[in-house]
Amino acid sequence: MKRRRRQHGQPAQRTLRLDELEGIMDRAKAVLCEADHEALLQAVQTLTFLTQELQAKGASLERLRRMLFGSPTEKTSQVLDNATPAGGDGSNGGKGGQGKDPERPKAPGHGRNGAAAYSGAEKIRVPHGKLHGGDGCPQCSKGKVYPMSLPSVLVRITGMAPLTAKVYECEQLRCNLCGEVFKADTPDGVGNEKYDETAASMVGMLKYGAGMPFHRIEKLQANMGIPMPRTTQWELVERASGLLDPVHQAMIDRAAQGELLHNDDTTAKILEYFAEVEPELDEGGNANTDERTGVFTSGIVSVTGSHRIGLFFTGRKHAGENLAKVLARRASTLAAPIQMCDALSRNVPGELKTIMSNCLAHARRRFVEVVNDFPEECRHLLEILREVYKHDAFTRTQGMSADERLRYHQKQSGPLMGRLKKWLRDQIEERKVEPNSGLGEAIGYMRKHWPKLTLFLRMPGAVLDNNICERALKKAILHRKNALFYKTQNGANVGDIFMSLIYTAELNGESPFDFLVALQRHHEAAAAAPADWMPWSYREAVARLDKKTAAPDAAAP
Repeated sequence: MKRRRRQHGQPAQRTLRLDELEGIMDRAKAVLCEADHEALLQAVQTLTFLTQELQAKGASLERLRRMLFGSPTEKTSQVLDNATPAGGDGSNGGKGGQGKDPERPKAPGHGRNGAAAYSGAEKIRVPHGKLHGGDGCPQCSKGKVYPMSLPSVLVRITGMAPLTAKVYECEQLRCNLCGEVFKADTPDGVGNEKYDETAASMVGMLKYGAGMPFHRIEKLQANMGIPMPRTTQWELVERASGLLDPVHQAMIDRAAQGELLHNDDTTAKILEYFAEVEPELDEGGNANTDERTGVFTSGIVSVTGSHRIGLFFTGRKHAGENLAKVLARRASTLAAPIQMCDALSRNVPGELKTIMSNCLAHARRRFVEVVNDFPEECRHLLEILREVYKHDAFTRTQGMSADERLRYHQKQSGPLMGRLKKWLRDQIEERKVEPNSGLGEAIGYMRKHWPKLTLFLRMPGAVLDNNICERALKKAILHRKNALFYKTQNGANVGDIFMSLIYTAELNGESPFDFLVALQRHHEAAAAAPADWMPWSYREAVARLDKKTAAPDAAAP
């Protein structure tokens, strides 16, 4: 990395702790008169204040930059290697300042997808044109050829419109004498509906799964020669949402019984809430300013057994209020669940009791934001947390149970977190860090919420962070960035249903498209027993229906 050349006249910068600065001022008092010492003290205090404000503003600007443009990475190696001390030349530590470990071996593979990755592709068996199993070998004329268990595989990808169409031209015959018209029968399986279940599912996937607005889908379809007006798209997904809602409600019931619930929210916009309305007046004729004006999309991820359920709620309510609405369906015989969220009060579900756990990634991010101003201190903390996260990754790769994972963390991560707690305390109590600085505030946040940040060391099933919920909210954020808003609360409800079903299918390794199609094609059976139509069980439900339908046909003479 190139060293930054200092401009002419710019003084070399040096970082001093507050106690060092106070010691210098005390020694200067012996050689300065009281008036000069007082003037110098005021100048130093002013400089200290300005430095703290600049650091705070710098952290705020960095936070704003991440909000606007996103963060490329928060990996410890990247954060520390890119950290530049205040007044430094960017050459602090790291491995060449490149953010890469030269000793780390490259991951195997070339980045291409093998044939097994194309699970949704049509598979076509191609027999050999000249040979069959048992035929003589044309090469040696002595042996016999036999089929191999692994065929030679070719993958060919073609382009097409997301929604395709078929035009059936049914032949018509007319009698020249009586005028009777005879039309060819419609092929079996075509049906009478212009749009089938796959059309609504594809529009829902594009709109609520990929964040593609209706007008863009309309333009794409028009360019492909298959018109799909935006009004038609809305009618399709609105109708489909009514068919999907029974399973969505059953999914909420199932999520309420979870052992661990993540929640968080992000801003949203619903146009009907921004219409010009007369403000409510109190008894004194003054406008009521207590009415909430914000709109939010709350994400809730429930872990129940080996399954995970993702739910979305868009409207006036905060994440905690929406979680309370879900937990109101919880069985009274169950113990209080673990709740993972950040430390905002709006994430708390009111009077409903949960075992609160706070997100360690949120606390860590506060140090990432000030790493350029306090590189050595932040390095110490980030490297400790890196080891803790390595231990957590190991528990997942080994498939440990909740109790096994707890014991492992207590043995491996407990001493690390104990040293970190002592280090945090020493920074403030020994006055190594100014409490009002960016680093001091980050330390203060972590110390204040320490019991909730370390619940994973005391309770089985507790996790380190809320990252899974933040990933869930990316669907809502993607929709907000592309479509900007919902027009009505009803439109937001439709979006919540589709996002919940799509994300839950993704969390459980199922195809969201196949799931949506199955729920619509068998909506009567799904409405009768919605609990059987979860993403991890709907295929068995479809198989039972097919078997039941085939049984009378087999018994028919």
